[in-house]
Amino acid sequence: MGIGWIEAAILGFIQGLTEFLPISSSAHLRIAGEFLGTGEDPGAAFTAIIQIGTELAVLVYFWSDIMRIALAWLRHHLRLGGQYDPADVRLGWMIIVGSIPIVLLGLLFKDAIEHSLRNLYITAVMLIVFGIILGFADRIGKKKYPIKKLIWRDAIIFGFAQAMALIPGVSRSGGTITAGLLLGYTREAAARYSFLLAVPAVFGSGFYQLFKSIGQQNPVGWGQTALATLISFVVGYAVIVVFLKLVSTKSYMPFVWYRIVIGVALLGLLFTGVINPI
Repeated sequence: MGIGWIEAAILGFIQGLTEFLPISSSAHLRIAGEFLGTGEDPGAAFTAIIQIGTELAVLVYFWSDIMRIALAWLRHHLRLGGQYDPADVRLGWMIIVGSIPIVLLGLLFKDAIEHSLRNLYITAVMLIVFGIILGFADRIGKKKYPIKKLIWRDAIIFGFAQAMALIPGVSRSGGTITAGLLLGYTREAAARYSFLLAVPAVFGSGFYQLFKSIGQQNPVGWGQTALATLISFVVGYAVIVVFLKLVSTKSYMPFVWYRIVIGVALLGLLFTGVINPI
């Protein structure tokens, strides 16, 4: 039984709701596929494509920031003239450098990412383990550095933290925010850089999977995939607005406990044979 329109809409909603929260959207999509009456894993390709919707939400929300950084970078390196902030040129390079690890590891471990790493036992363990690490980071982090204090070493660490999200259950935003907190950045700075850093990685992965799928049979269906992508954009934008307003003052502990509860519940379902790990 394939994924129909209603199931696709639900998956799009889940993607938009969970992409920017530190709870792993890929894990939720992977788990949801087991409970939508399809009994199927939506697949790494479907997940990557509908993430384009949430990254479009990032483009819309951060449009002025992205254009300011991009124009500053181009004006500096192409000698175009005009006023710009050197800090924006530097941040542009930080985003480029921070994107390298996920590209390299994504290519090196492509087969594992699309198959073996989607085992639900791995997903459950990652939800719990990285939830605990997030709680630890939120508790001990100094939370004093703004995004303009980002240095090369930290950009690379952020990049490897983002690359860990290739494993369902880690969370792209959760990994990068955890790294940022451990490095002493404020919650807002860690979240903002996490969102900006995700743009090239997610668009690259999403369009790669999209172009690779052209001319092939899409197991989900192109109409359903488009619907899920549209819904993920709308919901994702709303989540960004709310999340960034809360993140500067609120603890991440509710997300930590949520991850642990979901991870433990998932292990229980796997051990009792209610769902299959693959």
